[in-house]
Amino acid sequence: MKIAIIGVTGLVGRVMLKVMEECRFFHGVDLIPVASSSSVGKKVNFHGKEIGIVGIRDALIANPNIAIFSAGAETSREWAPEFAENNVFVIDNSSAWRMEEKIPLVVPEINAGSINKYCHIIANPNCSTIQMALALHEKYGIKRIVVSTYQSVTGSGAVAVQQLENERSGREGETAYPHPIDLNLFPHGGYFLENGYTSEEQKLVDETRKILNDESIQITATVVRVPVYGGHSESINVELKTNYDLEEVRGLLSETEGITMQDDVNNNVYPMPLDAQGKDDVFVGRIRRDESCENALNLWVVSDNLRKGAATNAVQIAQYLVTKKLI
Repeated sequence: MKIAIIGVTGLVGRVMLKVMEECRFFHGVDLIPVASSSSVGKKVNFHGKEIGIVGIRDALIANPNIAIFSAGAETSREWAPEFAENNVFVIDNSSAWRMEEKIPLVVPEINAGSINKYCHIIANPNCSTIQMALALHEKYGIKRIVVSTYQSVTGSGAVAVQQLENERSGREGETAYPHPIDLNLFPHGGYFLENGYTSEEQKLVDETRKILNDESIQITATVVRVPVYGGHSESINVELKTNYDLEEVRGLLSETEGITMQDDVNNNVYPMPLDAQGKDDVFVGRIRRDESCENALNLWVVSDNLRKGAATNAVQIAQYLVTKKLI
């Protein structure tokens, strides 16, 4: 089994290596680390071995079984079709292919069945979408979602992390945001659209509908950037189509693969980014009935955006491809 990671030196690429090392399923895999020309020839450590980084053309020539892309939408648009035409399964972590009609957008716990051997490009959803979709149970039917996200600087890449560290240390440096992020937050994720929403907010709308295969769900979102390293948090209000039993909801979520319940307010137990950092699960708590709206409830959802929000989800898709013998 040969797996290429395109963008291996980036924030998500480095976490992908770590997730694959932690998963015994991928012991013995032939890794092909790929990065830009400035990194070619450098080494990455994988299962105790030093492996040289190669360029993307050399990775294509090496003919991997799976190529996981995490190098931005432009690179994915240019190269993913070439890999797919050579019968390589592409798992793409960018926004390039997510809303293409015939390309599956996959959270394995929800819709892995949308993957088939004929479509060689599979899209990894936006980090915020993944954790929200996993926390919503379809037993009762979903009518409307109102979500506010509190997204960590790691979601904007290494420059954003460095900006926060520089501000906390009083240093000058390159900035990723139009405002200071330390001791601050701002309702701005991505770029602004003509309707006043941001691109990150629109992703939550469009991608959630596609993953849940229901265009009728009404969704509105507000994305907020916060000075946190370890994960994204979400306040979710969901209006269901039918009445529900609160304890049954808690039970259903507790039994859902990939979810950890932290919902004991009497002992101040609820999800926090500090606890989610470095973990693969989506943490759910503050589950309570919305007393202002019939059939609605509130959830507080936290997840490490670099792991389940990106790297872990992609690796799980790769594992599904192998397990189901689609390769």
